[in-house]
Amino acid sequence: MKKYNNTDFNIKNVGESVELYGWVSRKRDLGGLVFIDLRDRSGIMQLAVRPENKNYELASSLKNEYVIKVVGKIVERESKNLNIPTGEIEVDVDELTLINKAEETPFEIKDDVNANEDTRLKYRYLDIRRNEIKDKLVTRSKICAAFRNYFNENNFIEVETPVLCKSTPEGARDYLVPSRTFNGKFFALPQSPQLYKQLLMIGGIERYYQIAKCYRDEDLRADRQPEFTQVDVEMSFVDQDDVINMAEGAIKKVFKDVKGIDISLPLRRMKYDEAMDKYGSDKPDLRFEMEINDISDIFKDTEFVVFKSALDDGGIINAIVAKNVADKYSRKDIDNLTDFVKTYKAKGLAWFKLTNEGINGSIAKVLTDANVKDLTERLSLEENDLVLIVADKYKVVKTALGALRCKLGRDLDLIKKGDYKLLWVTDFPLFEYSEEENRWVSCHHPFTMPRADAMDNLFTDPSKCYSVAYDIVINGYEAGGGSLRIHDGNMQDIMFKALGFTEERIREKFGWFVDAFKYGTPPHGGFALGLDRWTMLLTETENIRDVIAFPKTASASDLMCECPNEVDSKQLQELGIKVDIK
Repeated sequence: MKKYNNTDFNIKNVGESVELYGWVSRKRDLGGLVFIDLRDRSGIMQLAVRPENKNYELASSLKNEYVIKVVGKIVERESKNLNIPTGEIEVDVDELTLINKAEETPFEIKDDVNANEDTRLKYRYLDIRRNEIKDKLVTRSKICAAFRNYFNENNFIEVETPVLCKSTPEGARDYLVPSRTFNGKFFALPQSPQLYKQLLMIGGIERYYQIAKCYRDEDLRADRQPEFTQVDVEMSFVDQDDVINMAEGAIKKVFKDVKGIDISLPLRRMKYDEAMDKYGSDKPDLRFEMEINDISDIFKDTEFVVFKSALDDGGIINAIVAKNVADKYSRKDIDNLTDFVKTYKAKGLAWFKLTNEGINGSIAKVLTDANVKDLTERLSLEENDLVLIVADKYKVVKTALGALRCKLGRDLDLIKKGDYKLLWVTDFPLFEYSEEENRWVSCHHPFTMPRADAMDNLFTDPSKCYSVAYDIVINGYEAGGGSLRIHDGNMQDIMFKALGFTEERIREKFGWFVDAFKYGTPPHGGFALGLDRWTMLLTETENIRDVIAFPKTASASDLMCECPNEVDSKQLQELGIKVDIK
């Protein structure tokens, strides 16, 4: 068995004999002296083989990615490389064994490789040898260990919940698993352990956690995968502060253990409505300023058609200010910003610059002196500021300017690398309107506790209903969230009916769950933290595939295993399934 890693040794070990295993990362034949960079999981160790050495011929024949064993003595390097942990030493080889040869790899095993991502995913086992991927997987392991240690220390019990479960309406599409024993019937893969962890609270576990696999058949993006992992937590006999405080302790430990960063507690809390008003997002990035400002009242008497029609239609006029950058933006640049906000359903982007000659821009001619004075005071304008304005319905304005704010934060390098800004967003809406389904649906899930003041509006004005729900936001990403849960059977029944569920549908989909409420249900709540997204954030990558050992592509396929794929007709017959390809 391999006993040592390359980086276990340093200058203090000179003179010691060692036995090392690994892959040939690079070979340099200097015509009389062969140097080999031996790579293992920990890093590189340089090997030296001289012409008089019995292993010289074998060493000269080695190629990249050959697997070898070496026995030798640690000596001090003549030419040191202080950029790596073992850069002051090398191994003078006594014994060299070739364990396995390797064909030429489809891409070079190095960081900053230029290979197409699809190629790297097809040969993912090679991609993992690169530090860029391997180190992220190591970080992921450290995050898991920190979470586990924290919850174990706080009297939580780790419990596994089923992967084959019942299909229930929870928002995204389910991945279905056909049953051979019960032809025509299906299991579903869990979108989350939500119902099971609530049943564990009814079962008296009181404090549960699990690092759980979850599955959702939904459109993908850079920070989303069809199968993902969450750190799932539930607690009994708690209120919102109890849950948030427990979560903050876990967050603090992970940042300390993994990044060496001491997070100051308690974290900032911001209500959902404030987040949307100021940042146009329920996951605001607080690493830079540039808040959204409501300037509707300044234009209440305007005759400018675009602004007037927006206000007459019940809309709003909002602005963001890019400070001291007006001279950096040409008309073409601003046209590009206009095209950007249009992707968020905004009809256009009004703008002006404050220069040493006054106001100029697309709406300069329609601004009165009073408008300019009020805008200058409201927005604290200074020379060379660029003002960007959207007038439309509330949701369109906030969403468009929120996205534009984040784009400008990146484009203008306002975000400091390695900076972390965390906050809780609380008091989420209980419902959101689905244009696709033409009805009100749960903002989180149907088991979320309504705020006390929501009950009067459940059936009359769902838009005014808020919940006891909370998200942890890190650098503009939702890194997790949770809520207090409904623990009263009557209230749960009311919630289902507010969502339009008939009694028959409640029994069909959730009868097994609501029956449990009859047998003494404690007040409970919890949260789930997205492990993949946490690893993204702590390794500072924007691609979720970088932090998963064997990820799917953006189209949810596995290039390495070549799946999804067709199966034998016999398997389909056993399952009672006919395939109708559309």
